[in-house]
Amino acid sequence: MEHLHLQPEALFNHFMQICDIPHGSKNEAQISAFLKNFGESLGYETIVDAVGNVLIKKPAYPGYENRKTIILQGHMDMVCDKRPDVVHDFTKDPIRPFVDGEWLKAQGTTLGADNGIGVAAAMAVLSDKNLKHGPVNCLFTVDEETGLTGAEALDAALLQGDILVNLDSEDEGEMFIGCAGGVCNYAEFKHGWVELPKGLFFVKIDINSLTGGHSGDDINKNRANANKLLNRFLRRVAGKFEYYLCDINGGSLHNAIPRDASAVIAIKSADKEPVRVEFNIFAAEVQEEFAATEPTMRFTMQSTDAMPRAIEPVAAENLLRALHAVFNGVFAMSQDVPGLVETSSNLASVKRTDDDTILVTTSQRSSIISARENVSDAVRAAFELAGATVTTKGRYPGWKPNMKSEILKVACDTYKELFAADAKIKAIHAGLECGLFLEKAPHLDMISFGPTMRGVHSPDERLDIASTERWWRHLIALLENAPVK
Repeated sequence: MEHLHLQPEALFNHFMQICDIPHGSKNEAQISAFLKNFGESLGYETIVDAVGNVLIKKPAYPGYENRKTIILQGHMDMVCDKRPDVVHDFTKDPIRPFVDGEWLKAQGTTLGADNGIGVAAAMAVLSDKNLKHGPVNCLFTVDEETGLTGAEALDAALLQGDILVNLDSEDEGEMFIGCAGGVCNYAEFKHGWVELPKGLFFVKIDINSLTGGHSGDDINKNRANANKLLNRFLRRVAGKFEYYLCDINGGSLHNAIPRDASAVIAIKSADKEPVRVEFNIFAAEVQEEFAATEPTMRFTMQSTDAMPRAIEPVAAENLLRALHAVFNGVFAMSQDVPGLVETSSNLASVKRTDDDTILVTTSQRSSIISARENVSDAVRAAFELAGATVTTKGRYPGWKPNMKSEILKVACDTYKELFAADAKIKAIHAGLECGLFLEKAPHLDMISFGPTMRGVHSPDERLDIASTERWWRHLIALLENAPVK
């Protein structure tokens, strides 16, 4: 384990330990066992449930036994993404953080500060015998990033506390008191194949190096969606030239704005130059459209090996029409919280799952259940009209803000005292586990806060080091000033 010599030292040392352990979503067995051993080594009651969630219970500091019990909560899994040229096996290779000026980054991969830094902070609280606080229960959940399944499976009996402090937010100085719920739609397009005539020219089209980002937090930042751009060009070419679609692929994770997409098409040899000219014109137009948000976007078209067959043309046309028609982006803004996205949808990925099936994955979010269902139904309808079989699953609830929250007042008061500034009170257009916790334990008083991070869910993920130190000081003050029972 490399030593980074960062402050607070205990917190960053724990984070480096986490980076050494593979902990991608649905691969949390090692990190769960590590946390179990960590709790037991401190002599604290430690519980591991059937899915791998870990609860470690630390008694109150002497004299603080009359304080309300606080649950510190973070998720132990991380989004696994890397740059195309980076060789990294997330099932066994450690994350390699490094300091770049004011930021902590990883070498070509996601950093996992979402939410490894929250887990590390809870570990630092557990291991420090001198911190003044009431009873603290540290809850570490699995599989937050791919469906909140750890929180969903959690037994309500493990939510033993009065207050829950979620450590999974990404802007220091901002107190989050609400979040969006979500759902995913999976559209399966079945297709046949046609044998291709001789004499065709094969090209591979790549649109890559987009900014990407979180499909909730970043959906309102006018970033391009690689799947949408690729499909837009394919539809444009279809209106001017005859071609066959041989393959298509784009995006990766349901909760990430896709950064890369590619397709292989077969065209007449005589159309090689006209199609290339059309591609260059398209690239220039799109780069102008997204000049502010996509400075690194790249467009390439190059010849590739001949393929013996292509997707049956009617099926290919249905797929491309559906991808063009399906909604992507901000669907509605909140009528209650200025500047907050209420409802959105993300065209996340287009992947071949077997020889005759292309799976399109989309995710929808909303802080209002009826609005979530409405946009989900709209997405589903677009795919069903094109002949796809659509499966809807992964519904999770949102978290309704409570402006009268007792712990919110403590958080704001302590922030003001520490930094002579007012904390910002916000809701977030992303899925937090808080909605599921509140559903299981409606009595919980909750907030979410964290250090400043940028580029989460992408290889550009980075953690602001100075904000982490401020956040840690704030967390300590919040625990020390927890409400009396």
